[in-house]
Amino acid sequence: MLKPQLQLSSQSTKTLIPYWNTKPLFLDSFPINTLNNKNLRVNKKKKNFITKAVVSSTEKSTYVQSSNIEKSTSGKALVIVQRTVGGTNLSLTRGLDDIGDLFGRSLFLSIVAAELDPKTGIEKPIIEGFARRGRDVDGNREYEVEFVIPEDFGDVGAILIENQHRKQMYVKNIVIDGFVHGKVEITCNSWVHSKYDNPDKRIFFTNKSYLPSQTPSGLKKLRETELVTLRGDGFGERKIFERIYDYDVYNDIGNPDGDVDGKRPVLGGKELPYPRRCRTGRPRSEKDPLSESKSDFTYVPRDEAFSEVKNLSFSGNTIYAVLHAVVPGLQSIITDPELGFPHFPAIDSLYNVEVELPALQTNSLFSIIRRLIRAISETRKDVLLFGTPEFLERDKFAWFRDVEFARQTLAGLNPYSIRLVKEWPLKSKLDPEVYGPPESAITKELIELEIGGFMTVEEAVQQKKLFILDYHDLLLPYVNKVNELKGTVLYGSRTLFFLTPNGTLRPLAIELTRPPVDDKPQWKQVYCPTWYATGAWLWRIAKAHVLAHDSGYHQLVSHWLRTHCCTEPYIIASNRQLSAMHPIYRLLFPHFRYTMEINGTAREALINANGVIESSFSPGKYSMELSSVAYDLEWRFDREALPQDLISRGLAEEDPNAPYGLRLTIEDYPFASDGLVLWDILKQWVTNYVNHYYPQTNLIESDKELQAWWSEIKNVGHGDKKDEPWWPELKTPDDLIGIVTTIIWVASGHHAAVNFGQYSYAGYFPNRPTIARSKMPTEDPTDEEWEDFLNKPEEALLKCFPSQLQATTVIAVLDVLSNHSPDEEYVGTNIEPFWKDEPVINAAFEVFSGKLKELEGIIDARNADCNLKNRNGAGVMPYELLKPFSEPGITGKGVPYSISI
Repeated sequence: MLKPQLQLSSQSTKTLIPYWNTKPLFLDSFPINTLNNKNLRVNKKKKNFITKAVVSSTEKSTYVQSSNIEKSTSGKALVIVQRTVGGTNLSLTRGLDDIGDLFGRSLFLSIVAAELDPKTGIEKPIIEGFARRGRDVDGNREYEVEFVIPEDFGDVGAILIENQHRKQMYVKNIVIDGFVHGKVEITCNSWVHSKYDNPDKRIFFTNKSYLPSQTPSGLKKLRETELVTLRGDGFGERKIFERIYDYDVYNDIGNPDGDVDGKRPVLGGKELPYPRRCRTGRPRSEKDPLSESKSDFTYVPRDEAFSEVKNLSFSGNTIYAVLHAVVPGLQSIITDPELGFPHFPAIDSLYNVEVELPALQTNSLFSIIRRLIRAISETRKDVLLFGTPEFLERDKFAWFRDVEFARQTLAGLNPYSIRLVKEWPLKSKLDPEVYGPPESAITKELIELEIGGFMTVEEAVQQKKLFILDYHDLLLPYVNKVNELKGTVLYGSRTLFFLTPNGTLRPLAIELTRPPVDDKPQWKQVYCPTWYATGAWLWRIAKAHVLAHDSGYHQLVSHWLRTHCCTEPYIIASNRQLSAMHPIYRLLFPHFRYTMEINGTAREALINANGVIESSFSPGKYSMELSSVAYDLEWRFDREALPQDLISRGLAEEDPNAPYGLRLTIEDYPFASDGLVLWDILKQWVTNYVNHYYPQTNLIESDKELQAWWSEIKNVGHGDKKDEPWWPELKTPDDLIGIVTTIIWVASGHHAAVNFGQYSYAGYFPNRPTIARSKMPTEDPTDEEWEDFLNKPEEALLKCFPSQLQATTVIAVLDVLSNHSPDEEYVGTNIEPFWKDEPVINAAFEVFSGKLKELEGIIDARNADCNLKNRNGAGVMPYELLKPFSEPGITGKGVPYSISI
């Protein structure tokens, strides 16, 4: 035990400056290498005195404050810092940091007691000291400090870190040993800024979770201080090392200063309602004061950024896609960006088939790809052409068949759009004075003819046999505006399906509508599967248009809006209003990993003005505006829960005798049947967790942080819908369970279902074209246009498909976005340290993890069941998008905790 010499002092026992901002006196008074036991000082006054001691041993020093230094024990803290993937940095700042490490001035630690001094009611003196650099173990660097623990210090509540390096450091965890109750582990997994960037110390709490009312007395100020730091003051441009969470509208999609056609409307507000994004504070555009200017840096709070492994994987996949001849070289390679594919073999030659590519023209896209791959393969043997999507491998002609067209509404990329027809006849709700007659051209007689007298339309509606993809009213207001753009054609559409006795859907009719334009009246026409050549080709082209509508809705609404975009306010509010030690924050934390970073990337490269979405999807420059309209008309938090979503679409109804309390309208609905199992598993886990921390109902309403969190989500993050009556109340544990389960479902199951099958299904773009570039041959054709269609109908379909530039760009992006990172974290795989340290939660997690493993087997069994024809059959893709676990890469399965790609 250390026995320092004592020196009397008349210093007052009351600390006037908050302890987390104080520094030991010796830092500026003594060189590190001259400190020894003779330098030890103790300040003492009366019985309750403050003791300050400095201890030096070789190259380490410790500074201790103690209320009773003579009754103390020794302890130590080990800080684990993750080394950068890049290895040694030879910059000047790195050299200075190494010198600091050598002399033991790198990390300055302050250990804070959990409780106040019961006699004085003030903070107990803190234990402080420099940590010296130690060993490098498994890619991590250790920093160690030894210190004296006063007898009456009590439990550790938090640790404060001052990073003396010039560069930020990624601290993984801290282990403190020597206290009465054994080792104390503090999980950090966070960047710690340099004191030269920000002099404030970084606060880390122990792994024990506390409701606000249960916060140990010594931590209440720190808890409040940390939340104030995370909220910021709403001013200034954010810097890379900051951790500030604040809100802003989507005013950064356009680029008025850089592009002639770069201005876009602001999303968020009365005219175009939208969720809020993270504020970056960049200055306004010079040409449009409503828009934010562009820069090379898009701020996200520091801990929201990709890990280095994730960043390398994401960048690596992007490079891999570029090696497939995509942007930026693709635009210069293809002299005509509107050039389509001359024939279907040309499309097939994009993929890694086991035959040599045919000889192609020198200036064609395919020969350049071929030369590029050959040239690169000399140094990168694993670089290939686009991998053949699984869908194409299983059945090369499946995309051509109506049965697959229908099946994918239930088991494909966008299972969120199919609805039950509840009323007949079909009728638009739009203003007929503007958009023309509201009555659908799909008549009773036409439908009854298609179903061969099997039943009447009225009977089909009553028996829940008719289903619809309805993009009529959503798209029709944009048809004329979009059709003024070059290279894209849009209609309002309705597609009707009939549920057959074997549980599959059969397409009956497609209706395409153009509203009045100039001096032309409304145009609408119905196309049906038919047995004569002209009608069959018109049906195929009509399907291409509907698939383009569905692809756009999938990407802009089911995927971007409902998962990425709507989740960002949850993340911001959680960090602003819930302390890092709040149990609900710790429950949600893994479900928010990397989402803000990928959203920032999307705003820069995917959904931005003239970006991939606008240049390759049917709505063009109106794409994001259209997602705002969908948010306004369709989005409701209460219906983001899977059961309520299914009920609202007529795909399920409540039944207490059915599994999970719901009876599916279509029994063989792979997304719904697998999704309900996953939903129930998630809900049971959340129920066990919430009931542990909130055993009494009154704890919900008395939790000030929790109530502020929910209020901010409704009134700020989704503030454009704050007055809607459907927002759930937050008064009981059941209310909280429903809210949290919904958020977790959206971030995990919902996102997985609409994201990780993208390359498998849409990598072969004829199956899911993203844009229709030509009008229907029957829409006001000239004699010449009609003759061309009759003579070369295949050419008409190819002209409708995306161009070479559009198709290859989208395929490359889907390759990246469908990829699982090597450090992907799947639901139920790894337990969070905060959960593991609580025995009840640890046990609940074991049940949670076990049920997810059972779900793997359930899905495998369903895919092997030949009676389930929407997921089993010749050439049919098994439905695996909700299988919880996966390997890295493009697998078409795996449910990560978060929206991480």
